[in-house]
Amino acid sequence: MEKKMASTEQLTIRRGDPLPVQKMIILGVQHTFTMFGATVLVPLLTGMNVSVALFMAGIGTLLFHFITGFKMPVFLGSSFAFIAPVIAVSEAYGMAYAQGGIVVAGLIYMLLSVLVYFFGAQRIISFFPPIVTGPIIMVIGLKLAPTAISSASENWLLAIVSFTVVAGVSIFAKGFLKLLPVLCGLVVGYLFALVTGNVDFAPLASTDKIVAFPAFQMAKFSLQTVMIVAPVAIATMVEHIGDVLAIGATVEEDYITDPGLHRTLLGDGLATSLSAMFGGPANTTYSENTGVLALTRVFSPVIMRVAACFAILLSLVPKLGALIQTIPNAVIGGISIILFGMIASIGGRTLVENKVDFTKSRNLIISAVILVFGLGGATLPIKLGSLEFEIAGMALAAIVGIILNKVFPE
Repeated sequence: MEKKMASTEQLTIRRGDPLPVQKMIILGVQHTFTMFGATVLVPLLTGMNVSVALFMAGIGTLLFHFITGFKMPVFLGSSFAFIAPVIAVSEAYGMAYAQGGIVVAGLIYMLLSVLVYFFGAQRIISFFPPIVTGPIIMVIGLKLAPTAISSASENWLLAIVSFTVVAGVSIFAKGFLKLLPVLCGLVVGYLFALVTGNVDFAPLASTDKIVAFPAFQMAKFSLQTVMIVAPVAIATMVEHIGDVLAIGATVEEDYITDPGLHRTLLGDGLATSLSAMFGGPANTTYSENTGVLALTRVFSPVIMRVAACFAILLSLVPKLGALIQTIPNAVIGGISIILFGMIASIGGRTLVENKVDFTKSRNLIISAVILVFGLGGATLPIKLGSLEFEIAGMALAAIVGIILNKVFPE
């Protein structure tokens, strides 16, 4: 009986576990496919170059791994938090000045990493007990839910096929195949889309080059544009801490202590500044990454570095990047329904495992406020002289939750 139960457990691959090269490549490609949609969506929405975004995501991920001692299973991708200010600045002053603001935002990350190093991560973590982090992680996943539904609703048949394959492989498959639910969902969903005539090959016709360097663009700086874009870092730094905690909860590792929050902030900040300096978007410790980790149970950081190298390869081969862009959004949407829901479920697991007592009114109120502020679209406009920005979404929910946790007595 014990052997039968053991055989049904999902295989977990952790840092240091031996893995053949061919399997590492397959798992890395799967991770790249999963990150691709969100990574290119930001440049598509803001007008940045998609190939530059892919190239800098790969370089930024490798840089992050180097700074954090190659210990965290993280893939850095495009941050959605900067979309609104980047569009505003690029339309008024040009994209290069929007990039300059993002460069400074990355420097703010580095400043906080120095403060964490000297004052200690525990002083920071004391502001993030389970009653705060659990709902925050839930907000991270649930906030992405409309994105999944929006993509899936473009063609529900394709979405259902992809969803079914991912769920089926994750639950019923055995051995190595069980580690590839996302890739299986993408391949089967894409083939089904081909058969049903739902693939648009227009992106392939848009380029005739086989190999080409991305069109890099250097950042420019002005105080006015920097003050519009850079303050967003106040919100994204809170998001960074939430993502690090979510990844740690998924992998069951304490990354706040080792490699340390100061290193994760430094890696994210440097990657963001480097990306924006050459024309890419701000980088972030992807929430989607957490969903893939939870689904595949592949926690080896080596896989993320393989994915980073493949992202760089895609950026240098326009035809390959164009081919991936032909994957219907509905296929990505069907898979995302599971990925984003798993992130929210991890938040619930955090509350359960830490035995948060919801018979206490303080805990109910803190959790309720975080969920409503995070999901309800609340914004807090701030004006300090000529400096204007707003804190919204998960960042605002986290800040309010942190304050309530310190104000309400235990």
